[in-house]
Amino acid sequence: MTYFDRINNSVARSSVGRYFRLDGSGARRERAGSKFTTEIRAGITTFVTMAYIISVNSLIVSDSGGTCVCNNGGNSTDVGCFTDPAYVECLAVLKLDLVTATAAIACFSTLLMGLFANLPIGLAPGMGLNAYFTYTVVGFHGSKSISYETALGAVFIEGILFILLSLFGVRQWLARLIPQSIKIATGAGIGLYLCFIGMQSSAGIGLIGSDPATLVTLAGCVKDASGACIGRHMESPTTWMGLFGFVLISICLLFRVKGAVLVGILVISILSWIRGTSFTFFPYTPAGNANFDYFKKVATFHPIQTTMAKMDFSLNNSEIWIALITFLYVDIMDTTGTLYSMAKFGGYMYKNGDFDGSTAAFLCDATSITVGAVFGVPPVTAFIESGAGITEGGRTGITSITTALLFFVSLFFSPIFASFPPWATGPALIVVGSMMVKSVRSINWDYVGDAIPAFLTIAVMPLTYSIAYGLIAGVGSYAAINGSVYLLELLSGGRITPEDKDLREPWINEAFTWQNVLPGWMQQLICKMRGTIYVDPLDVIEEEERLEREAAAAAEQHDAKIDMHGGIHEIPKY
Repeated sequence: MTYFDRINNSVARSSVGRYFRLDGSGARRERAGSKFTTEIRAGITTFVTMAYIISVNSLIVSDSGGTCVCNNGGNSTDVGCFTDPAYVECLAVLKLDLVTATAAIACFSTLLMGLFANLPIGLAPGMGLNAYFTYTVVGFHGSKSISYETALGAVFIEGILFILLSLFGVRQWLARLIPQSIKIATGAGIGLYLCFIGMQSSAGIGLIGSDPATLVTLAGCVKDASGACIGRHMESPTTWMGLFGFVLISICLLFRVKGAVLVGILVISILSWIRGTSFTFFPYTPAGNANFDYFKKVATFHPIQTTMAKMDFSLNNSEIWIALITFLYVDIMDTTGTLYSMAKFGGYMYKNGDFDGSTAAFLCDATSITVGAVFGVPPVTAFIESGAGITEGGRTGITSITTALLFFVSLFFSPIFASFPPWATGPALIVVGSMMVKSVRSINWDYVGDAIPAFLTIAVMPLTYSIAYGLIAGVGSYAAINGSVYLLELLSGGRITPEDKDLREPWINEAFTWQNVLPGWMQQLICKMRGTIYVDPLDVIEEEERLEREAAAAAEQHDAKIDMHGGIHEIPKY
């Protein structure tokens, strides 16, 4: 027994191991294969993959202008208010405030998820939602009619509404209404979405870029301000470094090297921190020099000065209500798709379509949105980059707690953690995406009514850069196709039906029973009022699955005896 094995066994048998349901802890519904040291490594991997959000979110949201006030003397030609020195100085402070706020809310929200939901999921201000918040709701440097403070007020209200919806089980109920084929397709769609992100230059290796004719094309080249290539393809040294990282991670996974994803990210990052190379993250340019000067600080802390508790609840503009509704449905779809896909990918989803800790997970997400608004950031959501940690073996909340602690450390060492190059983390996203796509083999491709909605779910996610729009496409097409078939059957008295109707995947109405609609705390309350004993449905399912596994193992053993002795034995009864 190695030193790490002794640590794992010791922690598993402790109260910590039982709380987080580590393998071998003897806890109810323990997570198979979960080990303390593996969870730590997975948490580090998730953090390194997510660390880009610290700098990227601050860069995007600072474009809103925050609470800075422009005083350019009414100069109509100065669109961004760049002629006002005080405004420009305020923007610099705002960006540092948002670096601190992003790291702080990521630490808080991920810690909540680990402690109370016991899930290996990282949370932070969502990419896409932050761009919508900045450029559509508030506008570049406050150019829209809605102020930064009012937009934060809408995000705060959204979080409160989410808390109520989660507390009474509405979000969980809506999630269970999603057909099984679309739930499976969501995981594959997120896999392609991750791959798409990992291949771009903003958070990846820059292998693909924009094209005015075909929207996207092969890149790996020097680009202009619009992102289009101005040189030949595949000449970018950073793209080749990213491809080297991709091959390195793949080979490490092939040989089952522990921490393969983390090894790949760290190797490419350390090489890219060396100045004077063609692939350095700190070239000898004004921007590169500024980044290197910040990197050399190593340790620094910037207290929030301009964004804390700035919400304005004067919601007298019709556009803010449109923004609030948009935040609501995008967040519902986004978080639902991510949490259920990660549960499927991590192997802790039950056959009824639910996963352990779902109510707590939705409550943690909702609470984080509200607290995030207080910090001054757009809606917080579950990050699909959590798949990198799950790939490393993360199965419990210990993974999330490790990630949260590293976000806390990043508050004081942000120069280091904000300097992981996108071509170092991009390969990890591509590898994780390839692993998530394998779920497509479980989709029912034999029936058009299941196959087409599942395909649309997969295709729309990366093409629209949105998990929410992919789910909307899948659910919408499923309702249109199968709803029309149902109406034809109804109106024709059952005479007009598809020939292969028997191949259709059943849409089970489990979600309409009170045991599945109501959250656990309400079920316990009802049972107490009725004087009956509350039985957790997941406990029942787990026991059924255990009996099925034992029966299958006994059947295999029986078949092996027949093959060995050439005789027929009485089959045991179960």
